[in-house]
Amino acid sequence: MQLFRGIQRLSPTAQLLRNMSSGAERTVICEDISKDKGLITLNRPKALNAINLDMVRQISAAMKGWRDTKNLVIIKGAGEKSFCAGGDVRAVTENGPTESSKAFFREEYRLNELISSYRPEYVALIDGITMGGGVGLSVHGKYRVATERTMFAMPETAIGLFPDVGGSFFLPRLQGKLGLYLGLTGFRLKGKDVLKAGVATHYVDSKDIEALQQALFATNNSTEVANVLEKFNVKDNSEFVLAKHLKQINECFSGETIEAIISNLNKDGSDWAKSTLNTLSKMSPTSLKVTKKQLEIGATLNLRSCLKMEFRMAVHSVTDSDFKEGVRAMLVDRDNNPKWNPATLNDVNSQQVDRFFGPLPCGDELVFEDEIKANL
Repeated sequence: MQLFRGIQRLSPTAQLLRNMSSGAERTVICEDISKDKGLITLNRPKALNAINLDMVRQISAAMKGWRDTKNLVIIKGAGEKSFCAGGDVRAVTENGPTESSKAFFREEYRLNELISSYRPEYVALIDGITMGGGVGLSVHGKYRVATERTMFAMPETAIGLFPDVGGSFFLPRLQGKLGLYLGLTGFRLKGKDVLKAGVATHYVDSKDIEALQQALFATNNSTEVANVLEKFNVKDNSEFVLAKHLKQINECFSGETIEAIISNLNKDGSDWAKSTLNTLSKMSPTSLKVTKKQLEIGATLNLRSCLKMEFRMAVHSVTDSDFKEGVRAMLVDRDNNPKWNPATLNDVNSQQVDRFFGPLPCGDELVFEDEIKANL
């Protein structure tokens, strides 16, 4: 790993993080670029920088250690393919409903909240695949820089899960019904369309990412950071990839139920509607209904409340849901033939959906660290 200009030494926090990471390769590299600049690199390129519990802990430790000393922190992924392709859901499902799987979601969601309220300027270079957990590491931060290699998606309904990491907060706040459409279908946005959808804040050609990074490291304050990002931001007047379908998305996905959305798409009858119906037919029926309710509730909540809701949903998903079967079909056996239970939308009743939002046994809810301290 080539060190960037200006690196003087590893801080005690970074040294601790180096020691925490198992194996010959560090899965997260945290570097002091200067007294007031920090760089976090997700370093699992062969796994498309998918994050696991150890990585979440390393990132959290670095960010907390830098919270009062840095003015700027940049996070990026190693390699040219991926910023972060998501959480290591295979490991979560293999662990089953254990303290380890709960710890992953608990600490990941706490990290998402930390990013949203982070004092230093936080810049996520989402160059490459950015899905699931990678969205959580970026979308709640102040700046998200996409490139032509960026591919954004929230594909959780295809594996029997739901768009978590704060999806219930940011998806409903996209234009019209776009967020619901993205959350239910897992539609992939690429390059400049990630900016046009409102997921990214800036777009930069990948060949200029290194220059942008160095220019950011040379800044002295938040105003200069904003100016540098604007300087590198590529202006573009091309049409949003979904522009011609936004009216249909708003009309069809305004249905009060998933069944109503399906009916609206059937009535539409266009090639786009038929393609969307085909996509939805492959998703977990339970996940579709759970996701719709999740985003409706999330539209009225702040991020913390959304993450607390999602923690309940995640624990229930690991305990009893289509999640394990979806991961098996899509990521383990790769037969792309999940056996959803229930198998049809008509067989998913309201009690089955409501269960995901219910309290956890023994009061094992998501609590943020400042709330813990306040109750001591």
